[in-house]
Amino acid sequence: MNDSPVRMKSVELLSDNWGTLKKYTYDMARRDGRIEEHKREVYDRGNGAVVLPYDPSRGTVLLTRQFRLPAYVTGHDPMLIEACAGLLDDNDAETTARKETEEELGYRLRDIERVFDVFMSPGSVTERLVFFVAVYDASDRISDGGGHEGEGEDIEVLEMTLDDALARVERHEIVDAKTVMLLQHVKLKDLIG
Repeated sequence: MNDSPVRMKSVELLSDNWGTLKKYTYDMARRDGRIEEHKREVYDRGNGAVVLPYDPSRGTVLLTRQFRLPAYVTGHDPMLIEACAGLLDDNDAETTARKETEEELGYRLRDIERVFDVFMSPGSVTERLVFFVAVYDASDRISDGGGHEGEGEDIEVLEMTLDDALARVERHEIVDAKTVMLLQHVKLKDLIG
């Protein structure tokens, strides 16, 4: 692609631990034709899937509460309330959403609907998340959930009304972007009457 506004000059691996952190040096053509050199770090931890199960008859949603180190190190309450999510690893997004729901929430999903496929922080992170919603009821429960202990997970399963969850967003008790997006989607689409 010779018409690309970007010409890569160098890529330096800074870290290869849980994900990879690379430093890119590149020239970029501005809209006015000038060429500028940029240096940026990009973190790649893989792509993921997130799902929000909702029960339209009872008006409830299933969420998780778990420790998040980035919240802790920035002085925020580290026990975040979130929608169920996980990295794709070698699976497709729907398989991951179903697997994570069983491990984290203890529910086996029947029908699942894909609603978004978005970059979460495109200024410095490669991660794209595929968002799903799914109807559930009590008969879909197969275990207590809680996550995969071998992966260091210690997850509390929360069931609350959509109204309660949205009120927690307003009170800044739910501050996870993917969760806020899915809760608002369920409300905007009137999936819970």
